[in-house]
Amino acid sequence: MKAFVFPGQGAQFVGMGHDLYNEFLAKDLFEKANEILEFRITDLMFNGTEEDLRQTKVTQPAIFLHSVILAKTMGDKFQPDMVAGHSLGEFSALTAVNAISFEDGLKLVYKRALAMQQACEKTPGSMAAILGLDDKIIEKICSEINDVVVPANYNCPGQVVISGSITGVDQACEKLKEAGAKRALKLNVGGAFHSPLMESAREELAKAINSTKFQTPICPVYQNVSTKGETDPEEIKKNLIAQLTAPVKWTQSIQNMVADECANFTELGPGNVLQGLIRKINASVETSGVS
Repeated sequence: MKAFVFPGQGAQFVGMGHDLYNEFLAKDLFEKANEILEFRITDLMFNGTEEDLRQTKVTQPAIFLHSVILAKTMGDKFQPDMVAGHSLGEFSALTAVNAISFEDGLKLVYKRALAMQQACEKTPGSMAAILGLDDKIIEKICSEINDVVVPANYNCPGQVVISGSITGVDQACEKLKEAGAKRALKLNVGGAFHSPLMESAREELAKAINSTKFQTPICPVYQNVSTKGETDPEEIKKNLIAQLTAPVKWTQSIQNMVADECANFTELGPGNVLQGLIRKINASVETSGVS
């Protein structure tokens, strides 16, 4: 079986999507996106600076557009047995398999980006990558700290990202290093994604998701929250709302996809981060990328 996977925030690069613009269908979709967003995101993607692309309100729709338009231009070559997306990438996956329309997917991603930006400004937070430590130890140490700090991304065995208040993350990093972590690397992000500090953004996004039409996707979508292949629109919506304050269970999702007989993963979108993570989760599967 074959899966397509979609990257999240952090995969952006200057010039992203430029080579795609003249492909069949792509130009119309890019221009439609400029209209929906009411600014020319294509100018920032193709010719902007790294600083431009680091703004959450630009980053998230830019990565979504790159990934979804790639899927649309593949035509009959895009025939997945299953899909998954890492954090933001879940919106790309759902749009690519027709659970939501292109227009609605982009509007939700932009709403999500703005809501997350506001939550970051309201409550400053931090994130850190913890390398070389067992998940259970990370969970235990985070639970013992009085400030807000939680596991946010289970990226692959030996790589978990924690998220929370600045004090909480700093304290956790010290204790995790004492417990034997090879590295505790603070990330250059604007806030505490996938933590309770995103609650205001979750509430804002929930309203938008609940008023958006969702349909049965063409194949199961392995969601970050449930880690299982979902096809029921109501279940998909519920998991998508929960995702902003819940951890991204990428390791567990890929393990379940492999258990469900997926042996071939293609990453659609900028970068190749997911291919590397998937190989660390299961070295026996095939990985490739289209960017």
